[in-house]
Amino acid sequence: MPITTCIFDAYGTLFDVSAAAREAAAEPGNAALAECWQALAFDWRRKQLEYTWLRAITHEHRDFWRVTRDALDWAMEAQGLRDAGLRERLLALYWTLSPYPEVPGMLTRLKQAGIGTAILSNGSPDMLDGAVRSAGIGALLDDVLSVESVGIYKPAPQVYELVTTRFGCARDEVLFVSSNGWDINGAAGYGFFTAWVNRMGEPRDRLDHPPHEELADLTPIPDIAAAI
Repeated sequence: MPITTCIFDAYGTLFDVSAAAREAAAEPGNAALAECWQALAFDWRRKQLEYTWLRAITHEHRDFWRVTRDALDWAMEAQGLRDAGLRERLLALYWTLSPYPEVPGMLTRLKQAGIGTAILSNGSPDMLDGAVRSAGIGALLDDVLSVESVGIYKPAPQVYELVTTRFGCARDEVLFVSSNGWDINGAAGYGFFTAWVNRMGEPRDRLDHPPHEELADLTPIPDIAAAI
């Protein structure tokens, strides 16, 4: 069936998760962070994801803002950064993460083609609202779906079901886009057509459901949606 709906992961897919650490490192007075911001950003994201998986497995759900704060605390301690002011600055910047440069134009093309667009994210509703408003892409999205409505993180199948319920579409009418291989595996296993945004040229995850498409950035998404 043709694609009627295009769904995007948020963090790492539409929004650059390294932006908060990179921007804070460039600010005056943050020399210690400037020396380790890349390692901190990597650890912050890694722990953020690990905590979502562990909380899903143990059925001890906490919202993504709690997970994000806990992950940052671990990452800062790992780098020997004990600065409460810096912590608050990093967290504030996370609410306004920069979108990747091709995002507005790509979403505009999808809307012009009559394809439904939405975010499906582990993020809490308030976090996602802040990111979407900061990026100025709210008018280009039909909805922003958060796992908070089901109380479990991706890649649990009930999260992907939010899409078919909201848009009243069949699974094979959905193009799901993510920068996370584990997220792609979950979405493809659910029945979505998937596109993995592999900006770093990483190896594919050794899981049961590989991506249908692999891209260096989001630019080709409208063409892929039209060609299916």
